[in-house]
Amino acid sequence: MTAAMGFEQWWQRQGEWVEEPNHRRGGQSGVQRLRQDDGQMLYAKRQVGHIYRSLRYPLGRPTVLRERDALLALPRIGVKVASLLYCDVRRDAAGLWRGLLVSEELKGFQEINHWYAGGGRERFGVAVNEQLLKQVAGMLARFHRAGWQHGSLYQKHLFVRVEQVGERIEIETALLDLEKSRRRITKWQAARHDMLQLQRHSSWSAGDWERLVYLYQQAFGSAIKGLRL
Repeated sequence: MTAAMGFEQWWQRQGEWVEEPNHRRGGQSGVQRLRQDDGQMLYAKRQVGHIYRSLRYPLGRPTVLRERDALLALPRIGVKVASLLYCDVRRDAAGLWRGLLVSEELKGFQEINHWYAGGGRERFGVAVNEQLLKQVAGMLARFHRAGWQHGSLYQKHLFVRVEQVGERIEIETALLDLEKSRRRITKWQAARHDMLQLQRHSSWSAGDWERLVYLYQQAFGSAIKGLRL
């Protein structure tokens, strides 16, 4: 069973790079796609010397552990994330941290900007787009009300599943790439940082952005200073 594999066994498994190793935070990080014999798709984040520092960890801590913490915590507040299959860290011979995080594919999900680019709004109509915006807003509000901050909130980290099942349209949302996520002292700090960042890096139309902000602030229970309506 793959879940019973140890660190070195996972580390030796190789697949297609979906995010080529990049150098930052004093090390390198990349993501590979691993196909199982049964056709199941897994994603392995591999890191060497890739750490973050904080008051609690002034000497540095592997960032995969921060992402692991988020993946385990967020389902408890109603935020869907990729299912964690394996995560661990080791020091190599040079004393650098090696970190490995393996998660399952979010089947049927795609980046929200890909959904729009693929004609999702035109295919499903204005009413479904409204429900999609409402679900995204609700997910982000739950996330921030619990004091979580994503830290790198772009549209590409918002994943959606919109499917027609009989006469019913099913909509789900999920949040990805949580290696910069952390808890903030107040929910307003978390909300302001992420939503202003999303505002700068979103490609929603002006009307859709205004609607998202309105629905978000309704779900959050407070206005966020600086957000444009």
